Amino acid sequence: MNDRPEGTGRGLTMDAPWRWLGAGWRDMMRAPHLSIGYGALIVGGGLLITWLLWRIGAVALIPVALGVFALAGPLLAVGLYEMSRRIETGEPPALAPVKFVGPRAPLQISFIGFFLMFAALVWVLVAMVIYAIFTVGAYVPFDQFITYAVSTNAGMMMAVVGALAGGFIAFCIYLLTVVSVPMLMNERTDAFSAIATGLNAFRKHPGPMLLWAWLIAVFIGAGVGTFFIGLAFAFPLLGHASWHAYRDISRAV
Repeated sequence: MNDRPEGTGRGLTMDAPWRWLGAGWRDMMRAPHLSIGYGALIVGGGLLITWLLWRIGAVALIPVALGVFALAGPLLAVGLYEMSRRIETGEPPALAPVKFVGPRAPLQISFIGFFLMFAALVWVLVAMVIYAIFTVGAYVPFDQFITYAVSTNAGMMMAVVGALAGGFIAFCIYLLTVVSVPMLMNERTDAFSAIATGLNAFRKHPGPMLLWAWLIAVFIGAGVGTFFIGLAFAFPLLGHASWHAYRDISRAV
């Protein structure tokens, strides 16, 4: 299992993302108390951040903070990758300890973390610029941000532009991490080779890769739209499914 799987030559088909979700669901149901508990813990962290920002009156920073939190999702899911890897090899599912094949794998994964931190910084700067542009000449206190965003033309335009900018950054992170993090846990490779595998997969199979990105966005959006309750289920499902996505993609590229 530790070596890269032999390529099958059949590539990725458009039904692949749906198969990944099915495989992720089966993994989640093998130990639902672990998977959903893991998801609830992650969601609890996001809610804590939201509550703290609300308490200090920085409501305008909540979307930015949640965006940064979401960008870290691939790293936060390492325990779920470990569960799926154990299930794949016939071991009892467990979240820890997370095993790394290569002795330098934690260092390589830290490189991915650096990219995520850089992307988060870019997102914060972009969000601040967008906020400044659309509120120029009209001071909007942080605690009135939501009202401004949904009740004025400038606010709604700001929300649309912010969503498009955030979506672009999130898609770039998706390409960088869709394969790299689970691959670095499971194979003797380096961060740049792992990232290149994901980019190469998008170049060769844009249809399935775009569909998988869209499904991730839909599930995350639905989870957030249910006041984060659904995210406790969506996050572990996507985490387990991402392991199977990596396994299929590494065979197809």
